[in-house]
Amino acid sequence: MRMKKRFSILILAVTLVFTAGAQNNSSFSAYKFVRFVQYLSANYVDTINVNELVDDAIIEILGQLDPHSIYISKEDVQAMNEPLEGNFEGIGVEFNILNDTLMVVNPISGGPSERVGIMAGDRIIAIDGKPITGIGLKIPDVHKLLRGPKGTKVDVRILRKGIAQPLDFTIIRDKIPIYSIDASYMARPGVGYIKINRFAATTEQEFVEALEKLEKEKMADLIVDLRNNGGGFLNSAYELASYLFEPGKLIVYTQGRNSPRTDYFSHFRGRKPFKGRLVVITDEGSASASEILAGAIQDWDRGVIVGRRTFGKGLVQNQLPLPDGSMIRLTVAKYFTPSGRAIQKPYTKGDAKDYYLDLEKRFNTGELFNQDSIHFPDSLKYTTLVKKKIVYGGGGIMPDVFVPLDTAYYSTYYGKLVRAGVINQFAITWVDANREMLKKKYPRFDVYSKHFEVTPTILDELFTFAESQQIVRDNEGIKTSTDELKVQLKGLFAQSLFGSGFYYQVTNERDESYLKSLEVLNSWNRYKHLVQ
Repeated sequence: MRMKKRFSILILAVTLVFTAGAQNNSSFSAYKFVRFVQYLSANYVDTINVNELVDDAIIEILGQLDPHSIYISKEDVQAMNEPLEGNFEGIGVEFNILNDTLMVVNPISGGPSERVGIMAGDRIIAIDGKPITGIGLKIPDVHKLLRGPKGTKVDVRILRKGIAQPLDFTIIRDKIPIYSIDASYMARPGVGYIKINRFAATTEQEFVEALEKLEKEKMADLIVDLRNNGGGFLNSAYELASYLFEPGKLIVYTQGRNSPRTDYFSHFRGRKPFKGRLVVITDEGSASASEILAGAIQDWDRGVIVGRRTFGKGLVQNQLPLPDGSMIRLTVAKYFTPSGRAIQKPYTKGDAKDYYLDLEKRFNTGELFNQDSIHFPDSLKYTTLVKKKIVYGGGGIMPDVFVPLDTAYYSTYYGKLVRAGVINQFAITWVDANREMLKKKYPRFDVYSKHFEVTPTILDELFTFAESQQIVRDNEGIKTSTDELKVQLKGLFAQSLFGSGFYYQVTNERDESYLKSLEVLNSWNRYKHLVQ
């Protein structure tokens, strides 16, 4: 019976892959494949693991298609979906593992840990009565121990600075939000800023809340930052666009061999759309749903795109479940911007490695530093729908205002610090050691932003900490990277003290694309030929 069950799973899995081609006798190939595996299982000299054969076969087949059709094992499904679903179930803490000790960086606002009194800087030394220090704890271990179904209990023992005895807490797990908006604040009087890191199930609600908060602060113009936003749900992107366009505007359409054209229009979402001036920041990490939003804004001449060319992912995936709880993300269509542009960059079937090396190629050819290094064939030329300015398809969204990648601060030494995670680790430990002084001296972010400075003494502590992590001090590299290290540390300190969004309020003030966006708004007459 067990073998029959395995073969039924195999047949179902293979059928999913081949059904689309059944009309041209691909179903015979599916049967042929199943029979092949049956022969192996019945006759091969050694034991055959049918489940592994199925997994390997699906991975191999999908690998011959496009770079975005993938197999997701049962174990990975939940982890892959959590960022898009917008929540998981657990105790609600941002944490880090330092010196083999689990440290609370921040309890998530309104979460179950904050409700029972867990504080930033607490060390968790035992979970459900079992010590967790000195055991080589890894991040997956923490997830396994602290996450669990909503309503279940977990007991934790805490060491807190200034208190001699350990503290015991019982935390009732709950749904923990995964926010898709990293920051929203007034960049300048009248100018709002919203950074979106993904397009998830909760993005629309978060965006509306951010808009309403900024409008109360008298926002007239808006900067939307989509850098390093790899996409997410297509629906989330076009729903969000409804808050930037009047109802009835085509935002995107999809079409595939077995997927008829489907148009997505902006529509009334319960409030009037934002009508102010709009700037969108993109880079080579902006992909998929980010390109849908940026493409619609550019095609309708609704705003100015600032930054660098986007990734170029214009393929639509459906998640199709398999009987054992695994699934495949299968490309079923392409998406097109309102002017008809296909944004998908070229790829060779079966060669995902070369596809993902495209960003390295852009770096090596100078595209990230010089707009003139980018060339599109005339066959990919389109015009926007209002101003009739020239735009291109077939390789991402090219910005209206190009901002080169800034590497002036980069040194080999800085790269070593980043790759080893030393800057983040030092920031957490330094704030933890100085938290009471910092809270007393800088009770609010505006006070901190204006008066706090990363001193040479703090930098020296960083370099000493790096030496303890086997990174040799490099004076030439330090000279090159000092200004960047100062702003990164100040931002990370702010994040630990006031919350994650405050990191961007610090670091953006040194960011070229952000500053260029403000310049565009301040000198609008120079750029108004790009918009309606």
